[in-house]
Amino acid sequence: MANSQRAGALYGADPYRSREGLSTRVAANSDEIQLRIDPMHADLDEEITGLHRKITQLKSVAQEIESEAKYQNDFITQLQMTLIKAQAGVKNNVRRLNKRIIQQGSNHVFHVILFSLFCFFLVYLWSKLSRR
Repeated sequence: MANSQRAGALYGADPYRSREGLSTRVAANSDEIQLRIDPMHADLDEEITGLHRKITQLKSVAQEIESEAKYQNDFITQLQMTLIKAQAGVKNNVRRLNKRIIQQGSNHVFHVILFSLFCFFLVYLWSKLSRR
C-alpha cells in the first residue's frame, strides 16, 4: 500500500519529479516551470560536478570531431584538385592521340592495302607453282 501511495505521488500528484529532492511544477504561465529543491538531499554539488565533467568530455569530443572534419575536408579538396589535374592530362593525351591518328591514318590504310596485295600475290604464286 505504501508503494502504491508513493507511485501515486510520483506519477499522479507530482508528474515532473526527476530525482529525490528535486521536483517541478507548472506555474500559472504555461511557459514557466518552477523548481523546488529539497534541502534534505544535499548531493546537488556532486550532481553539478558530475554534469560539469560530462560537459567537459562532450566539449573535447566536439573539438575532436571538428578537427577531424577539417582534416577530411582538406583531404577531399586535395583529392578534387588531383582529379582535376588527372582529367586535364587525360584530355590532353586523347587530343594528341587523335591528331596522330588523323595524321597517320592515311599511311595506315596505305600499308594495309599494300600488305593485302602482297598476300594475294603470294597466294597467286603458290597456286601457280602447285599446279605444275
